[in-house]
Amino acid sequence: MLNKGLRDEKKVKIDNMLSTLLSLVFVPKFWNIEDTSLIDNQLTDFDLTTAILDQIEEKDLITLLDKYEMDWAQKEQFADFLVQYSVNNQFNFLAKAIAVYKHIQVDSKTFSFDIYNKITAIQSK
Repeated sequence: MLNKGLRDEKKVKIDNMLSTLLSLVFVPKFWNIEDTSLIDNQLTDFDLTTAILDQIEEKDLITLLDKYEMDWAQKEQFADFLVQYSVNNQFNFLAKAIAVYKHIQVDSKTFSFDIYNKITAIQSK
């Protein structure tokens, strides 16, 4: 029982961090150092910063997400964050978002039209 409780706490913590990340990038804005530092503060919980995220390979990013035992929905939220953060920003994380979406499609062994449409929308930009 203790393991399940710890797993649930970890899931809630990850959900909260992802919700915060998504809320920070949801409103389009001109990104400055202050805004980027808010994002970096949240990303540090995943051992990431914007600079590290810019440099990390797609496969290494997926391995990192697996390390935090993110479920498929959480990985999708993280990819959604990457897409939103790439809008009007000096960083382009679209290739990383596509890699995460494709990882979900293949490894979850469940086809999602929603994720397929997200991939298609990114590739058509």
